[in-house]
Amino acid sequence: MASDVIVIVNAGARKADDTAVHQRLAEIFTAGGLRAEIQLARSGGEIVELARRAIKAESSVVVAAGGDGTINAVASELVGSNKILGVLPLGTLNHLAKDLRMPLDLESAVDVIAQQKLAQIDIGEVNGRYFLNNSGLGLYPGIVHERQQQQAQGRSKWLAFFSALLIIIHRYPLLTVRLSTEGRELRRRTPMVFVGNNEYELQGLDMGSRRFLNGGKLFLYVTREMSRWRLLKIGLAALFGRLSDTRDFDAMSVREVSVQARRRRLRVALDGEVVVMRLPLRYCIHPAALRVIVPGDKEESGR
Repeated sequence: MASDVIVIVNAGARKADDTAVHQRLAEIFTAGGLRAEIQLARSGGEIVELARRAIKAESSVVVAAGGDGTINAVASELVGSNKILGVLPLGTLNHLAKDLRMPLDLESAVDVIAQQKLAQIDIGEVNGRYFLNNSGLGLYPGIVHERQQQQAQGRSKWLAFFSALLIIIHRYPLLTVRLSTEGRELRRRTPMVFVGNNEYELQGLDMGSRRFLNGGKLFLYVTREMSRWRLLKIGLAALFGRLSDTRDFDAMSVREVSVQARRRRLRVALDGEVVVMRLPLRYCIHPAALRVIVPGDKEESGR
């Protein structure tokens, strides 16, 4: 008998015993009234391979169980197929799950998956790689890369993050970029370029979240050249809801943008993972490219 859902679990990011993880998830899905085929992956490559196999399976729903990187890996394989993405938040930050308004406890999330209320959301792309949340250049991929190296040395995730933050802010690398979009060209020397899949809240308690995922636009944010202390001041201004008082960044909505720099290759952050890409970087948006399960009180549009 075919399963109702295929669940791809990033077991490599969890310290629990594989058997215990499998049994626990099986119990939760059974209690939610779903037959689940639970598959454990130990690496990013295994996650991708399992997602490719899931496309050929009978189950219409493929659940990504992990953080934003895991969800990205599974969703990237589902684009263009007839499969539906389910999200089981098992990461540290769970940005996409929060923007979808998914509950963060497993039992409630499985209840949502069982109801199979669907929405269609946009997907961002850069040089053939997809992102569900955002992509970044400059400080952010530097911090992520340094954090990964710190974790490889045995530090905890949060200790590694703060250590990486201090190291990169101390180095404070600047990029000289030329951004071309829809007849407009922007030249900047900047510590950071941020491309969001739909608009991000930039200030207040909702900073870093999105109100909707189906607006059909990328949102481009480029910080102007400034000291590290000025950048810190902007961060504090955003936190306290006073970002409108600053004039230190450019923000615009676009459907596509090309990024050139003096370097041949750059580190690029995609949903919290870092890859090295050859320039130019060509960003675009694919409206309503992915069907995803959302809570029943959400509108069909994906809001």
